[in-house]
Amino acid sequence: MLTEEEKQRYIRHILLKEIGEAGQIKLKQAKVLVIGAGGLGCPVLQYLAAAGVGKIGVIDNDLVDTSNLQRQILFSENNIGEPKVIASKNRLREINSSIEILAYNERLTAENAVDLFSVYDIIVEGSDNFITKYLANDAAVMAEKPLVFGSIFKFEGQVSVFNYQNGPTYRCLFPEPGLPEEMPSCSEIGVLGILPGIIGNLQANEVLKMILGIGNILSGKLLVFNALEMQTWILPFSKNSALITELKEINFSCETKPGDSISYQEYLESKSSFTLLDVRNYEERISFNIGGLHIPLSELRNRFDELASEDNLLVYCASSTRSSRAIAELKEKFSEKKMYNLEGGLKNVKPDYN
Repeated sequence: MLTEEEKQRYIRHILLKEIGEAGQIKLKQAKVLVIGAGGLGCPVLQYLAAAGVGKIGVIDNDLVDTSNLQRQILFSENNIGEPKVIASKNRLREINSSIEILAYNERLTAENAVDLFSVYDIIVEGSDNFITKYLANDAAVMAEKPLVFGSIFKFEGQVSVFNYQNGPTYRCLFPEPGLPEEMPSCSEIGVLGILPGIIGNLQANEVLKMILGIGNILSGKLLVFNALEMQTWILPFSKNSALITELKEINFSCETKPGDSISYQEYLESKSSFTLLDVRNYEERISFNIGGLHIPLSELRNRFDELASEDNLLVYCASSTRSSRAIAELKEKFSEKKMYNLEGGLKNVKPDYN
């Protein structure tokens, strides 16, 4: 039942004949888990809380960073340095104090995913990496839960619903992940700040439709939205993935560092023996650098000749992601050279570097 205060709060829902008081009670009784409190997770969490979803969980092990504020609208400057799930929980309580918010300040893993999913009715995938997307998909299949998928890239976003009523899954679209060097880095591609708000709201819309039992669900359909052209496509796809019976975490991630890694302190102790290579873009280079050669990752394959006479390369970027990919490319050309990755990138050199 709804209290008088709840009836007043949700009156605009109740006035809709497709929802009514019975539908609002369904929302009150629903349990939704959101993976990631980032660009996608923030609008999802905000609108599910405002809509009156009774129990909302959020899992993320990241901290609020200055660079998040451009698009992660639950956070303010006062939240910088706080765990995202704690900052999210506190903000959602301000939006709606009558619902239950559970914060899981941890990473989604093969060990915790299925047990965690089993507590909830619907899972929303809002992570920024392919590793978590595959893991969430497989765990949702094993836990028999629908998974609301969202993805963003520069000016384009995608939305779909996987495993809805035993429908197609993420692996029906992309059976296996690509190589780590083929996966766009979450720290280097950039994204229009408003885009995750649009895509996150579309994800929240799918959640509400499933809870309320109204509308057509994006199952077996991939919605693609382009913000520059203001165009939307819906692409159908069929179920064709193999049966998923166990979880296996992919053994690389945004933090993968092929080859040997050394810390900045180790570099300082014998800096004369290394040749530094910065693989960030030009704007980042001007903003802050520790010297050495500069070849952006996007230009590396066309500029191999500039490194032909160099050895003992110490490759660096913002967080060691692009430097990892650069080393993978360099090893194809110069397998005999010694190469090292600056552990943690420049964020370990200058903690406030973004």
